[in-house]
Amino acid sequence: MSRRDRTHEKLQFRLGYRFADADLLERALTHSSAVSPGKRIERSYQRLEFLGDRVLGLVVADMLYRRYPGSNEGELSRTLNTLVRKETCADIARQLDLGREIILGDSEARSGGADKDAILGDVTEAVIGAIYLDGGLEPARSFIEQHFEDYLADGQANRADAKTTLQEWAQARGLEPPSYVLVERTGPDHAPEFTIGVDLAGFERIEAIGPSKKIAEHRVAEQFLVRQKVWKERK
Repeated sequence: MSRRDRTHEKLQFRLGYRFADADLLERALTHSSAVSPGKRIERSYQRLEFLGDRVLGLVVADMLYRRYPGSNEGELSRTLNTLVRKETCADIARQLDLGREIILGDSEARSGGADKDAILGDVTEAVIGAIYLDGGLEPARSFIEQHFEDYLADGQANRADAKTTLQEWAQARGLEPPSYVLVERTGPDHAPEFTIGVDLAGFERIEAIGPSKKIAEHRVAEQFLVRQKVWKERK
């Protein structure tokens, strides 16, 4: 077994899906900068990312429709946009350690492409597209439900973005924007936990834990807003 095959074995374990066609996974990880111009359509992840984006949207829309029977179209649409945005997909790519697997051209690699939200988000969508082509909708749905559940369970569906609300609340009072601080990272690479604190001048720091920095930041902002009685505590 080649080194690349061993790498793919470990990655498929993290993904929770084994490919019948390993070439699909290879393509899902290949940035256009690593492919000659004449083969970019065929060999890069661009087309898979296009497909995966649509599969992701369908599955998340179905999850929200079933999970929130009392939500109207506008509420569902706002939540959908939060869950499928590039930043969320990039978070999931980091949780799966996809950055070190991405195949980049030399220039893109030197510019830190493996840690850019745009590329990481695209690769997550490309992987979803590859799983869909390889195994159909159900394994793609299973992957999405497993890796997006924390974001859905976090309740982003039911209220405006907490970080934006907190920043606007601070600005309305003439305060500097809140500062988010990584307090601690614990747990194994495949299931990390991040403790994030939020600092705002004149207020005691508050901390929260989440499976990614962004989720922890959202949670700590929400907790701050609840503490200041801007928002009501969830029941």
